[in-house]
Amino acid sequence: MDFHVDRLALIGTGLINGSLALALKKRGLVGEVVGAARREATVARAVELGICDRGTTDLAAAVEGADIVVIGTPSGAAGRVAEAFAPGLAPKAIVTDVGSVKASIVTQVAPHLPDLTRFVPGHPVAGTEHSGPDAAFATLFEHRRCILTPLPETDPLATARVRLMWQAVGSAVDEMTPEHHDRVLAITSHLPHLIAYTIVGTVDDLEEQAQSEVFKYAAGGFTDFTRIAASDPVMWRDIFLNNKPAVLEMLGRFTEDLIALQRAIRWDQGETLEDIFTRTRAIRRGVVAAGQAYVRQPEDPLATKP
Repeated sequence: MDFHVDRLALIGTGLINGSLALALKKRGLVGEVVGAARREATVARAVELGICDRGTTDLAAAVEGADIVVIGTPSGAAGRVAEAFAPGLAPKAIVTDVGSVKASIVTQVAPHLPDLTRFVPGHPVAGTEHSGPDAAFATLFEHRRCILTPLPETDPLATARVRLMWQAVGSAVDEMTPEHHDRVLAITSHLPHLIAYTIVGTVDDLEEQAQSEVFKYAAGGFTDFTRIAASDPVMWRDIFLNNKPAVLEMLGRFTEDLIALQRAIRWDQGETLEDIFTRTRAIRRGVVAAGQAYVRQPEDPLATKP
């Protein structure tokens, strides 16, 4: 695959950006990686881990001479960081991002960029419940999907270059509008995280004895489903606030379905329950067949941690 980037600038050096850098370095597809973060300690750790060749807390300095700039911050900070790094952009630099909300990020970032033809919003649909540079690993994107949401103004050649980058690290790439992306991800990612946080919150509300028994006897269903409740609180706060319409729509649909299940259990409607469970099992098998079921990867540096 014909892809190489001479200088890559990472705005944020956490799980996704860090894994992207490691994946490109592993394949010899990047010349230099410059990392930027709010805290000097974070930048220093990213350099120590080999994610970045050098780093800085000065965002404009970080993007100087970069061919591709990747925004990897919580979605609520995207506009602020774009405003900070924009003065340092090279004329032909491509700006992309890895956020799991797209319409809001476009609204925040676009006004600060000198050239929208070089803006290619993106979302690699991959990750773990861990965050920070220590969570990054080079195989995170293999056999996963990445969604690009180019704007009407985006140069197709810029989109093609970002597509090649994600394909080079093992992802299949799709394109859609930012609004369609946000609606799809509201049901496939955002709502499941919201439910997981809610279940764990319910446990937190139990009396002490019941809570200790939950910890002691937690079965696979509880531990598997609530794994994602360990995800970065700031990131998910911003996702829910920046994808509010789509999340509220899917939450409303889910609430209606949950009430229907409650009614079926209350009135001993076994056939109704079996029909629902049969249909949902088929959907789950479809997810597995599409290769989108979560599998802990051996290279995940936190694989043995809860």
